[in-house]
Amino acid sequence: MKITFFSNFLNHHQTPFCDEMYKQLKDDFTFVSTMEIPNALLKNGYPDYSNVKYNLKAYVDENNYSKALQLGLDSDIVITGSAPEIFIEDRLKLNKPTFRYSERFFKRGIWRLFDPRVFLSLLCHHTIYRKKNLYMLCASAYTANDLNIIYAYPQKKFKWGYFTKVEKLNIEEIINQKYSKKIEILWTARFIDLKHPELAIKLAYELKKRGYDFHLNMIGTGDLFSKMRYLINKLDVADYVTLLGSMPNAEVRNYMKKSNIFLFTSDRNEGWGAVLNEAMSCGCAVVASNTIGAVPYLIKHKVNGLIFKSGSLSSLLTNTYSLFKDRIFMNKLGENAYATMANTWSPKNAASNFLLLAKSILDGKTIAIENGPCSKAVWTKNNFEKNKHI
Repeated sequence: MKITFFSNFLNHHQTPFCDEMYKQLKDDFTFVSTMEIPNALLKNGYPDYSNVKYNLKAYVDENNYSKALQLGLDSDIVITGSAPEIFIEDRLKLNKPTFRYSERFFKRGIWRLFDPRVFLSLLCHHTIYRKKNLYMLCASAYTANDLNIIYAYPQKKFKWGYFTKVEKLNIEEIINQKYSKKIEILWTARFIDLKHPELAIKLAYELKKRGYDFHLNMIGTGDLFSKMRYLINKLDVADYVTLLGSMPNAEVRNYMKKSNIFLFTSDRNEGWGAVLNEAMSCGCAVVASNTIGAVPYLIKHKVNGLIFKSGSLSSLLTNTYSLFKDRIFMNKLGENAYATMANTWSPKNAASNFLLLAKSILDGKTIAIENGPCSKAVWTKNNFEKNKHI
């Protein structure tokens, strides 16, 4: 079985999955990068994977570009993400099995459907293929909702995401190393509006008022960095909150391994949120916003993490308090979070499940993957109040 994966460039969220695909398929797996990784990303610490053996750089010369076009036509299965349509145009005409993958379409709201250009694009790239050999890998728990609205991919939507490396850890030892009187909290992201760093700082203020012994580390930089430093001083929590700036991913993961609680405060504009994968795979007890794309797929409330109502400080406080009041519960969430990533949402399991799904399509058979990557993606209900997570 020959499988080709098209995207703009190979990044650290795709490489673990691609490595597993190459292990199983060898030279029958190719990743086609359609553009060079931007220098701005490299300067910000992005790793450069352009020279891995399975990466075909279609942008380098005419020969590579022609090879990429041929792979788009001849491969048994194609996955396509952020790549020009020209690589799959002939394939779609021949109705060959093809997977798109996408985060949610309507991050900014359903009103975008009333834009004629958006409506026509969705119709031409998705809806008209509803009865064809085109499938969707949903890299957000809310992608299926948006696809249902445009009548696309009936019974052809599958859970997907981004798959970060899962280290083999002695999780009990990691959890024990996290134990100290002071609870360590971590927040890491770009300091921009959709990430809501202010919620973490306001949480620190409330925890200080109640006399809890804790420390909050915040990793990252961005447009709101100076504003957040001002807010820390205004709320008089400088002794409890440290701004660490940006750092390589390996150092971030070291902080995760030392942290008891990980805060993920983004709003609905967070398509997936691979930092959630990383925090869970380091045994953190995660408190995450319900509208983040990865959250409904990865977290089962009070089993392997906690879910709070997006944008609600009171909901964030209530969930975080429950961890301070019960350290055994907090540790159990961390252990279960690691198990979820190691056993279900690992790159290895994603590759194995995808190959099962791909083979079943080629063989004209129906299979049912019960959980995790490539299981059926259905409408995600936003019944937060009903579930009483707050």
